[in-house]
Amino acid sequence: MGSLWMLVAGLLFACMGSLVKLGGADFTSSELVFYRSFFGLIIVYAMLHRSKLSFATPHWRGHIWRGLSGTIAMLLFFYCITALPLATAITLNYTSSLFLSVFTVLVLKDKFHAPLTTALVVGFAGIILLLHPTLEHNQLFPGLLGLISGVLAGVALLNVRQLGVLGESGIRVVFYFNLSATLISGVWMFTDTLHTLSFSNLPLLIAIGASATFAQLFMTRAYRTGQTLVVGSLAYSTVVFSALFGLIFWNESLSVSAWLGIALVIASGMLSLRLAPTNTEVSK
Repeated sequence: MGSLWMLVAGLLFACMGSLVKLGGADFTSSELVFYRSFFGLIIVYAMLHRSKLSFATPHWRGHIWRGLSGTIAMLLFFYCITALPLATAITLNYTSSLFLSVFTVLVLKDKFHAPLTTALVVGFAGIILLLHPTLEHNQLFPGLLGLISGVLAGVALLNVRQLGVLGESGIRVVFYFNLSATLISGVWMFTDTLHTLSFSNLPLLIAIGASATFAQLFMTRAYRTGQTLVVGSLAYSTVVFSALFGLIFWNESLSVSAWLGIALVIASGMLSLRLAPTNTEVSK
């Protein structure tokens, strides 16, 4: 089933997050966004060239919207990480799946599927239990920006789905997203503190770019070939994998409510797979 590719993407996104956490000791958020995008661009360029696919596309408007919405969502998310508690920033960003469920009805004219939407909400409730987000009164503006990052991320995912319906190659989708993200984050990076690259930290930056790129490729495949709401539920797996990585590698403890949240996320994914209409998956 195409939707299951999102689990692979979720694992790789969690790996990327762990690598970003390591890189945060030497680089600013703007630098990490740029290097993630830049090295990812090199990797996907080589894949595009090797596959002999043309760089030309008749769907350039879709790529522009996907690039702008996705990159701005990512920049807002990284800003919110610095201005809000990490759990709050992540929770607000993951409202993207909820917004996507609304967009598929309003824009793609998909029929509202109450059971799948319920599974999506159950998964989001699990995220809240796992992360315990908080928001102080003086954090309302950053909180609003965090919510906007969720909306724009939902728009970006909608664009991915639309490009898939049009038959656009997943490699081209990721290439043009990385190109947009590299250009926009490069401008942001030069307004912030710059740190010198060295041979010792170069492998880490390449690994961030590689894990992000392959995660994007698998995510794009999931949204192109899977059922949109099912993929949205499975996208919450990134947070679960990240929590488990924190437990294993950083000895971070998990409360009883956090384990309950993980159970709800898993239940949401299993329920969405069981409820998924069998005729909406497309093999590409």
